[in-house]
Amino acid sequence: MPQRTVRFRIRPDGRVEETVEGIAGDGCLQLTDRLEAALGTVERRESTSEAFATTQNLQQTQSVEPS
Repeated sequence: MPQRTVRFRIRPDGRVEETVEGIAGDGCLQLTDRLEAALGTVERRESTSEAFATTQNLQQTQSVEPS
């Protein structure tokens, strides 16, 4: 399972920037909904490539054939 990370940057003017890593699709929105509601109004949202990925795309498997 990939590591999931939520990072917050608090700007001098009080704005909070939130970055979510390691969560595919709209899972990051589900994770951060309550946090964002508590912090206030979301001014802008930028989706990363992970937001458009499916869970299958984030998992890597490797098959090893016996010699």
